[in-house]
Amino acid sequence: MEMESNFIKTIIEDDLAMGRVKEVVTRFPPEPNAYLHIGHARAIITNFELAKMFGGKTNLRFDDTNPVKEDVSFVNAIKEDIRWLGYEPEKVVFGSDYFEATYELAVGLIKKGLAYVCDLTADEISQYRGTLTEPGKDSPNRNRSVEENLRLFAKMRDGEYKDGEKTLRAKIDMASPNINMRDPVIYRIIHTTHHNTGDRWCIYPMYDFAHPLQDAFEGVTHSLCSLEYVDHRILYDWFITHCDTPHVPHQYEFGRLNITNTIMSKRYLKQLVDLNIATGYDDPRLPTLVGLRRRGYTPEAIRDFVLSTGLSRINSTVSSEMLENSLRNDLIGKVGRYFAVLDPLPVTITNYPSEEPEWLEILNNADNESLGTRQLAFGKRLFIERADFAPEKPDKHWRRLSLGLEVRLIHAYFIKCEKIIMNPDGSIKELLCTYDPNTRSGSGFTDRKPNGNIHYVEATTAQTAQFNLFEPFLVDSDSDRPLLDRVNPDSWKIQKGVVEAELAHTEPGDRYQFIRDGFYATDTSSTPGKLVFNRTVELKSRVK
Repeated sequence: MEMESNFIKTIIEDDLAMGRVKEVVTRFPPEPNAYLHIGHARAIITNFELAKMFGGKTNLRFDDTNPVKEDVSFVNAIKEDIRWLGYEPEKVVFGSDYFEATYELAVGLIKKGLAYVCDLTADEISQYRGTLTEPGKDSPNRNRSVEENLRLFAKMRDGEYKDGEKTLRAKIDMASPNINMRDPVIYRIIHTTHHNTGDRWCIYPMYDFAHPLQDAFEGVTHSLCSLEYVDHRILYDWFITHCDTPHVPHQYEFGRLNITNTIMSKRYLKQLVDLNIATGYDDPRLPTLVGLRRRGYTPEAIRDFVLSTGLSRINSTVSSEMLENSLRNDLIGKVGRYFAVLDPLPVTITNYPSEEPEWLEILNNADNESLGTRQLAFGKRLFIERADFAPEKPDKHWRRLSLGLEVRLIHAYFIKCEKIIMNPDGSIKELLCTYDPNTRSGSGFTDRKPNGNIHYVEATTAQTAQFNLFEPFLVDSDSDRPLLDRVNPDSWKIQKGVVEAELAHTEPGDRYQFIRDGFYATDTSSTPGKLVFNRTVELKSRVK
């Protein structure tokens, strides 16, 4: 699916037509302090697809200006996520690669009288900043001389001050109606080891200062970000105007995309993992890309979903069903259709002539014959879904098995239930059935119509399996109630059942459609002899 027309695409078209831009350059600038989620996927796909549409390029730039929370493990995970989505950056860089150049531009601001070293604490800076209705007031250090500011800033770099003891601030306008312009901090002191630069630096640029300069260093033409940065654009432009940068980039904002029943907050995701409510960032219930991948989502489905939602200048919310439908549409003709019984009820075919099963050759996917064929076992002992049998006399709308009724086993034969064997506790232990050998699927038999079609797994070749069934992690996902009060206790249910023999050697990440149920993926914990499958999404016909 190609990206539809949107306001940013129109801007790029105009920039190219008017000669303001010769080559489109975008960037995706994640901070390596967390795992990416479906919201980040929108930014990734938007940047890469827009650049590709106009023959441009996209850089991956890690915004690593806050070493306290950043780690190389997140760097590696982000690279893998982008690769999994199907994109290859023009180049991979780090914000820290530009620390020396950024420092020199900060020195340049000091020399122009546009930056000063401030002794106020973070709390005092906040108090001095003012409010939306009241102007701020000047720092006592605002009028330090250029020479003193240069000396103090050099001492900051040399590590002569403690964390928070001093900052470098831009000298702009403490009465500006935009609070972001009230002498923002552009450098702070942090004594810690950086994942990329080690201990070479103890001062780090703030995002609002580093980001536009890094865009300029890389020749970014269209710096795309989410809507909360609209009020920061004036500051972005101020730094580009007053620093001697080699290029003039421009920032454009688009609305965030929220998804119903989906946690889109990095803070909430971290809390769930830290409290061991989630099993990790790859928990299949989470909207992290590693979680979605483990659950069985495809990169094609995620790209289709993101592109189908479009871009706008306002935040929007779409139903999680849109994401699920994108996956169904992607997988329906792409994966094989197999038999799995999640709640097995034993069946014995009393008139079957052999203890050995027969093997039926069937298509893996009737809608895509290129997926080939396989052998499906049928024999004297079977398992069917317990829900496919009605022990009491069913109503006229029942289209499955019951005492005295006949159904077709998909790809096999007609069977008729003759007797029910009960357990001492009153539950059903086993069904005794007969089959009609003349009704084999594909034989052209049309003498009578069965009471529906159900699936089965032959018992002697069946592989035991665990099925992980998921619901939304939170109830009232948009509520303001505390997170722990909204955790859904039924978000992960485990069902024990069986699958057909063909799946004995399934590998983690393999995807299937289990007939009459949904799309599944083999979990990362699955091993031969201990098969584990994640239900990625139910079939549309099963969704209530």
